[in-house]
Amino acid sequence: MQTTYTVSGMTCNHCVNSVQTEVSQLPGVTEVRVDLASGAVTVTSDTPLDEAAVRAAVDEAGYELIS
Repeated sequence: MQTTYTVSGMTCNHCVNSVQTEVSQLPGVTEVRVDLASGAVTVTSDTPLDEAAVRAAVDEAGYELIS
């Protein structure tokens, strides 16, 4: 499954790495791609992800999931 979210507040590659690291730790996640310019975070997973869990991971990285 592939789901794309929008994250606000990312301004550099360190931001991208922080979001990738936190979201990658969610159960079932196999790939996380982050587009810094658009704020798009595309998550590939074995099973559907709970948006609240993705939101919590993004929050832990210091950013905000806006959709």
